[in-house]
Amino acid sequence: MKTKELFKVLEQNQDKSLLFEYAPNLLVGANYHITEVKHVAIDSVDCGSQVDTWKETIIQLWESPSELGKTEYMSVYKGLAILNKVGKMKPYVLDAEVKFEYSNATFHTAQLFVNDFEIRENNLIIKLAIEKTDCKAKELCGVPETLETVSTSTEPCCSPNGNCC
Repeated sequence: MKTKELFKVLEQNQDKSLLFEYAPNLLVGANYHITEVKHVAIDSVDCGSQVDTWKETIIQLWESPSELGKTEYMSVYKGLAILNKVGKMKPYVLDAEVKFEYSNATFHTAQLFVNDFEIRENNLIIKLAIEKTDCKAKELCGVPETLETVSTSTEPCCSPNGNCC
C-alpha cells in the first residue's frame, strides 16, 4: 500500500478505533504507541549488478509495558493526527510504499507490508504481512522462476560424481 492510500483509508474512518493485525488473528496490543516515522530512501545494487532506488515510509509501533491490560485502542483520529504532525515536520513521499515496524515478546522485529484493511464493527483493522526476500535478478542470474521437480529414481540424490539436486 502506498502512503497516500493509507492516509485516504485513515481519513475516511476517523470515527473508528485503529487496530493492527500483525499475523493472522493476532493483534498489536491496545497499549501500542506510534513511536517513530521514518522517511527512507533506498539506493541499492542487486546480485545482477542492477541499480535501483525507491522511497518507503516506515511507521514504528511499540507496546508500552506500563500500559499492559489496556483495552481501548487508539482512535484513527488520533493516529492520523500524529502522522499529520510528522508530515508538517518532514513531508511524506505520498507514492512511497508504507510499512509498519513491530515486534513483541513472541514476534521478531519486522517491517510489515500493509496487505489489506477491514472494517469490523467500530474498528479499522490494518492487516499487515511479511514479504519474503527474493532475487530481483532471476533472469540475469539464471534462477528459474518455478521450482524444478526432482526425479524419484533409485540413484541417490547426491553421488560422488557430483549428481546433486
